Amino acid sequence: MRNHTAITTFILLGLTDDPYLKILVFIFLFTSYMLSIAGNLIIILLTLVDSHLKTAMYYFLQNFSILEISFTSACVPRYLYSLSTGNRTITYSACLSQLFLIDLFAVTGFFLLTVMSYDRYVAICKPLHYVTIMNRRFCKTLVIGCWVTTFFLIFPLFILFLCLEFCDSNAIDHFLCDANPLMKISCSDTWFLEQLVVVCTVLIFIVTLVCVVLSYIYIIRTILRFPSAQQRQKAFSTCSSHMIVLSISYGSCIFIYIKPSAKDDVTMNKGIALLPVSISPMLNPFIYTLRNKQVVKAFNDLVTKLYFFQGIRRMLKGPK
Repeated sequence: MRNHTAITTFILLGLTDDPYLKILVFIFLFTSYMLSIAGNLIIILLTLVDSHLKTAMYYFLQNFSILEISFTSACVPRYLYSLSTGNRTITYSACLSQLFLIDLFAVTGFFLLTVMSYDRYVAICKPLHYVTIMNRRFCKTLVIGCWVTTFFLIFPLFILFLCLEFCDSNAIDHFLCDANPLMKISCSDTWFLEQLVVVCTVLIFIVTLVCVVLSYIYIIRTILRFPSAQQRQKAFSTCSSHMIVLSISYGSCIFIYIKPSAKDDVTMNKGIALLPVSISPMLNPFIYTLRNKQVVKAFNDLVTKLYFFQGIRRMLKGPK
């Protein structure tokens, strides 16, 4: 047995060492983070207060927005702190906690997107039974099922990560604690864990993608049978936002995890990781709001009510 000292802190190398690029990265990440938090909070607020947004579709959208806030908050603030202070160290417990939360929120997001695809399938292919099938209790069961399934999938892997030893290097070539960079610097035998991570990632990706594709095959077949062009356009518009979000989510996953990359492509992979971590949570609220007339109307009604109540308060206070 060789002697070694167990590592208790890691160093996150980040995206770049260039001080000018660091400033640009900080501005970009801070702006995108604020926009993603604000956009998703608006969607959550609208689905809570507007009576017209109480259907299953908006219930899932509300939960997806909560997931987006949680996911980006697990990644971005820690790196913003590192960029602003220059402190790149992170404790062992904080790093493993970040890894667990990132995987939990990311995988749950894929399952929830699959559930949202099923919701669109029922809405278009079985419209007369939509309210009966997608009742409140069933929707809650589906959301809870997403969380529970994810937990039981990733928790065994997380236990194996807790068993890893780190003794030779503590520099993580990433801006967050991700599975692959952690396994690269571990002095334990990670072959079995690497294979397990690949199998689980591909399995989750393929199963959810197959379910999504099957849902949209039936959706498109049903829409094409509609006699009216106006009906077809309306049906496609109800799915367009979800299809764009699906493309961004699965596209970024393909680039990061499915694409075979050489060791010298680490910098490129770190840059691509910004897509699901920062850009997607920022874009998704705007995709759903700008392409959804009901959400836009609910937002306008909320703004009108706020102005109305402000006017009443001014009138009650009277002239100074």
